[in-house]
Amino acid sequence: MFVNGAIVKKRKTRMKDSSRKFKAAKILSDQRKNLVPIGPLPGVLRPNDESEGYLLQEYVNRLLNHPLGPVVGHKIGCTTSVMQRFLGVPTPCAGEIFSRTVLKESGCVPREGFNRVGVECEVVVSISETITLDTYLEASFSSLSVIDSVMVGMEIVDDRYEDFTSLGVPTLIADNFFDSGCVLGDAVHDWRQLDLNNLVGKTRVNGVVVGSGTSSLIMGSPINALDWFIKSRVSRGLSITKGQFVMLGSVVETKWLEAGDVAEVEMESLGSVSLMVE
Repeated sequence: MFVNGAIVKKRKTRMKDSSRKFKAAKILSDQRKNLVPIGPLPGVLRPNDESEGYLLQEYVNRLLNHPLGPVVGHKIGCTTSVMQRFLGVPTPCAGEIFSRTVLKESGCVPREGFNRVGVECEVVVSISETITLDTYLEASFSSLSVIDSVMVGMEIVDDRYEDFTSLGVPTLIADNFFDSGCVLGDAVHDWRQLDLNNLVGKTRVNGVVVGSGTSSLIMGSPINALDWFIKSRVSRGLSITKGQFVMLGSVVETKWLEAGDVAEVEMESLGSVSLMVE
């Protein structure tokens, strides 16, 4: 009787926990879709640490999948000291990117589609094979071996928060850490010819350079950021699918845009992409 009672209690605990996560995910996904500034979640629904934040992110993204399309890529925020100082977040944080938010080479977005729209200057890699915990643990595995191509990328971000500095990193993670889409450049398949650690990136707004940085700012090397991301994801029991891309972090702090602005991100040897805010 005691054992059966313990099992029933454990099941009820799991159901309650699942119900709380669904409620929290519904709040976050509805606020994102309706452009309602996101504030702190009620205490009982709030993720307490990064692990809970990533678990809640899974629930949120199931709800976002229908309006935004399937997950086709990933982003890592705060991989550079530039962005860590800018956001006041000392560690990398990952999020997912949906198919309907991805643009190729150039595009337009409506200013009214965001609370506060910004852009970031990034190195992006596409993945050549599906990565699971099993493949990660193989002796022959290396992050270099799973890169299919390298691209310049502009992450489109939205400060959709009442005050991100007081919201807490776990909740920011649950909300995919500011991500609102991206513009991807042409794939460079002969990337091994490049010095990935010393690519110079620039952000221009209305033709004026507003920031620049070198790819070595990304955790000492963009490959270190990819290492971190793969380890983080497979340790949570999740895979990275062949053909998906990973945005490795911005070498220039976020630049906020207004209607009528045209932003361009350029990465040495990888080309450039652009975005107009209508």
